[in-house]
Amino acid sequence: MKPALEHLPKEIDNSFVVKFFDYNYYPTPWHYHPEYEIVMVTESTGKRFIGDHISDFHPGNLAFLGPNIPHTYRNDEKYYEERCSLRAKSIVIHFTESSLGNDFLELPEAKPLHKLFEESLHGLDIFGETHDSISKKLHAIVKLSGLKRWLCLVDILLELSESKTLSPITKITHIGYNEKESKRLCSVFDWITSNFEKDIKLAEAAQIAQMNENAFSRFFSLRTRKTFSGFVQELRLQKAAKLLVENDMTITEVCYECGYNNVSNFNRQFLNHYQMNPMRYKKMFLSKL
Repeated sequence: MKPALEHLPKEIDNSFVVKFFDYNYYPTPWHYHPEYEIVMVTESTGKRFIGDHISDFHPGNLAFLGPNIPHTYRNDEKYYEERCSLRAKSIVIHFTESSLGNDFLELPEAKPLHKLFEESLHGLDIFGETHDSISKKLHAIVKLSGLKRWLCLVDILLELSESKTLSPITKITHIGYNEKESKRLCSVFDWITSNFEKDIKLAEAAQIAQMNENAFSRFFSLRTRKTFSGFVQELRLQKAAKLLVENDMTITEVCYECGYNNVSNFNRQFLNHYQMNPMRYKKMFLSKL
């Protein structure tokens, strides 16, 4: 990817940034920044793009991202509708190692943080009891200031470094390095997420990117580490999984709703992706309720 560089300015007398965002929809493009980021979605739903990883997000989604990982959160289409009353809210912390103080990480007591920061280069999803505890601290840190806010950050990082319920988001590290193509990639992402249920073609995406098909195919694969068709298919299968557990729809209805025109092909692709067929996936989910 060649994402845009983002910068959240620090307030006076602060060594790091704490923000509570409240938008109609998340406006941030495909971007990166040199700071570590802790981000929790407190309201809204949509798709999360982090490095080469795509997933749904919903209230409570909590992640710790290392420096320069390209990412963006795109809300569901309903958030962009005129006169929509929905809100997209989140709590975000940006900090650098220098925010912790000169030589802080050289202290023997700070050794647990080294491993955490190294692992964060893949991005980390936060689950379980750690999720619940960190969520409370994020709501608290928004209201704190001065040394109390700094101590809360250190407390959060210490808890993360000791947690056993962190999961890497990407398989390889991704470094943002160029902002010139951010607008191009974001326009393609926006178009795909708005139209993936339809029979969309590579040629259409190339036109959105203002490139010829061969150049766009290489461009997309190099920067997302996915083929265009694989990227679209992943979005379709994620929607299918969501429909299977949230709606009383037949497999055939889900198939066509997600842009497939052949049930056999849909079943095969679903099996390859989730290691079980759609019916078993639905039964397994319902059995856990």
